[in-house]
Amino acid sequence: MKVGVLVSGSGTNLQALLDAETRGELAPGAIDVVISNRPGVKALERAAAAGKRHVVVDHKHYTDRAAFEDALLAQLAGIDVIVLAGFMRVLTHHFVNRFPLRIVNTHPSLLPAFPGVDAPAQAIAYGVKVSGVTVHFVDTSLDGGPIIAQVPVPVEPGDDAAALHHRIQREEHRLLPQVVQRLAARRLSCEGRHVVERAE
Repeated sequence: MKVGVLVSGSGTNLQALLDAETRGELAPGAIDVVISNRPGVKALERAAAAGKRHVVVDHKHYTDRAAFEDALLAQLAGIDVIVLAGFMRVLTHHFVNRFPLRIVNTHPSLLPAFPGVDAPAQAIAYGVKVSGVTVHFVDTSLDGGPIIAQVPVPVEPGDDAAALHHRIQREEHRLLPQVVQRLAARRLSCEGRHVVERAE
């Protein structure tokens, strides 16, 4: 099962996926391509170091979203599962409808709380006692697709956004490869908004 990973930045979630694959914990999934919408990011270095095909599709080079997404789709030919690992572009129906229930994203909050950017900072500002990580299917809403898995992370006294985000990322790096493996193994489906997992 070929996996494509879309990235925009440092690639710590990508590294978690690469490490899981090295340990045999992503099978039957295998990372086939890493695509960044920004040149020169650390995630591309991580992909190169792992010997993975890596491509830049710079959104700034396209006049509209459809053209950008067509360029992404061309690089994703033959891909079965797509992972958004810190990919900072909202995808439209034009893209998402090509991969129904085959695109997943990770988000540093317990959705539906605190969607969008700077979720840990939103959590600190709101004064919640528990935040966490969510892995969800991608639709065209902002972090609103059906929830696959969540892990709570307590907000500790004295936390700032960076400290909370660091602890959330530790859980994120464990959870995301597990979900990708289950998706690659065709164990996940949806009944309305409810994700159903088939036993192994």
